[in-house]
Amino acid sequence: MVSNTTIYRASEKDLNGTVTPSPKLATTFCGISMKNPIISASGTFGNALEYVDYIDISNELGAVSVKGLTPRARKGNEGTRIAETPSGVLNCIGLENPGAEGFLSQVLPELKHYDLPVLCNISADSVEEYGWMAETLSVDGVHGFEVNISCPNVKSGGLAFGVRPEDAAAVARSVRHHTTLPVIMKLSPNVTDITEIAKAVEAEGVDGISLINTLLGMAIDVRTRRPILGNLYGGLSGPAIKPVALRLVHQVAQAVAIPIMGMGGIMTGTDAIEFMLAGASCVSVGAASMVDPTSISRIAREMEDYLDTYGIDSINDIVGQLEV
Repeated sequence: MVSNTTIYRASEKDLNGTVTPSPKLATTFCGISMKNPIISASGTFGNALEYVDYIDISNELGAVSVKGLTPRARKGNEGTRIAETPSGVLNCIGLENPGAEGFLSQVLPELKHYDLPVLCNISADSVEEYGWMAETLSVDGVHGFEVNISCPNVKSGGLAFGVRPEDAAAVARSVRHHTTLPVIMKLSPNVTDITEIAKAVEAEGVDGISLINTLLGMAIDVRTRRPILGNLYGGLSGPAIKPVALRLVHQVAQAVAIPIMGMGGIMTGTDAIEFMLAGASCVSVGAASMVDPTSISRIAREMEDYLDTYGIDSINDIVGQLEV
């Protein structure tokens, strides 16, 4: 059901409580048809099933990028996993998940009851495991992959795959070889030149890019003189990283021809519009859902209001239209 705390225009909700998607917001990203350009960010929205009492996930989400999956089930990190910061949040969850096969048996059958494109966010410790993940998860009900390359490359001494163009390209090549589904590479901002990483994965035939992943950060408890997070460092997300994310989306949009999913601190429809003007074809909303579980539906309405205000017929007409 849809929570009665969600506010709609009268024309958006029928007598059965079903939300009617706006045709102005309809889009296609990497061949995936979506009712609006908003994807729930991996790790902040569970597997979407946790939010069915708050929003109509079949009609108010463009797609879901599920909780990050690994080849085998993981319990995640010990100690404190999340900490609030000024205008943001740090996390070091540690990819707690049921594993690829656990997802297929426990989660995907439930998701298939909804009219919702599903992206599998995948991580692994080796190039070979990334390929195995893509092959194993290329099943009915999965519509594409968001490939997280911020994970350590165990065979190369622990350096993250997304730091060097050649390592990022190797992962992209392996995933592309093992699936015919859309492949979207999720890039880390913790690099010297993100455009070089973007061009390297584009050359391997991936369908799109998502950025940015979290910035690396830290929080300290001055009373105990100890780090707040159990893992010492964590990923920073939320409004604090938005200016950095916008800049990187714009830079990458100038460097590659494949479409971009923009993310990083999107809290309002105006934020989302900024990312699309900068060159993103769709956006991903994360921390906002932790503040307000109905935030994605609100952001979609605000995006439609923007289109109405400026007499724009389709959200696709604003992509990359930043005037500089």
